[in-house]
Amino acid sequence: MEFSQCLREIRKASGKKQREVAEFLEVNIRTYQLYEEGKNEPSIKKLIALADYFQVTLDQLVGRTSL
Repeated sequence: MEFSQCLREIRKASGKKQREVAEFLEVNIRTYQLYEEGKNEPSIKKLIALADYFQVTLDQLVGRTSL
């Protein structure tokens, strides 16, 4: 599974809105939407922040292991 798909599934499973996650990352909503659309990728720092926020491993977040 691709990062964008994993991110979307993890976010939905946590019950968070895109806007909430964007605010946490301190990016605008469109930037976050591009992550979920697979048209942009976050920096390593943002990836780590996302994994911490959703309490998942980086491998789970990027689709290397199942959720």
